[in-house]
Amino acid sequence: MTRIDAKFAALKAEGKKAFVAYIMGGDPDYATSLEIMKGLPAAGVDIIELGMPFPDPMADGPTIQLAGQRALEGGQTLQKTLDMAAEFRKADDTTPIVMMGYYNPIYSRGVDTFLADAKAAGVDGLIVVDLPPEEDAELCIPAQAAGLNFIRLATPTTDDKRLPKVLQNTSGFVYYVSITGITGAAAAQSADVGPEVAHIKAQTDLPVIVGFGIRTPETAEQIASVADGAVVGSAIVSEIAAGKPVADVLGFVKGLADGAHRA
Repeated sequence: MTRIDAKFAALKAEGKKAFVAYIMGGDPDYATSLEIMKGLPAAGVDIIELGMPFPDPMADGPTIQLAGQRALEGGQTLQKTLDMAAEFRKADDTTPIVMMGYYNPIYSRGVDTFLADAKAAGVDGLIVVDLPPEEDAELCIPAQAAGLNFIRLATPTTDDKRLPKVLQNTSGFVYYVSITGITGAAAAQSADVGPEVAHIKAQTDLPVIVGFGIRTPETAEQIASVADGAVVGSAIVSEIAAGKPVADVLGFVKGLADGAHRA
């Protein structure tokens, strides 16, 4: 059982929904990013998504694209993102960490090397948005063999023919993208999301977590009420981009987490 599995089991026992927070590794700089990461669990975050900055992101809107640029310009590397996970683990051995990003940096490092390093750093799962199920032998299956969950995205355009393929080697949870388009582009609507989540849950025992388009505690609560939890990324990254003090960023996160946990 991974930390992700254990977290969902604990939440289920408490009758609670999950709140997942995304930050970009190294944004606005390594030290601030690590300080924010260390503060997320106390702010109510159940699972941390740690972004791997990449100069050519295809699913990310301007907010997260700019976060990646800031991180890269500040000297963030894949190694430093792994270092963040390892530093976090020194004080927290229970909060799951999911590294999220694109395949190129992993491929450049070497899959076997990356998986060994991620496992050693205390990473629990991966979301790699540009590797479709047809490429599972590339990273997904080796990741599972290394003890890491491989989390797949399902979207409003994932039809009945495609969904079984998407779910086939997924573990940890399913990440349902609530809107068609890029991150931070539109508001998620629980009336639209609810039937889609139910459709996915009819075909898998995995938790379904919904992301994209969640910016307020109220929306987090509404979305979590029709799913197993909610993910917020762009809204948190926007607070960081605005230069808010770490305590203010974490206060904002706590509001979102409280919203999801009310569901």
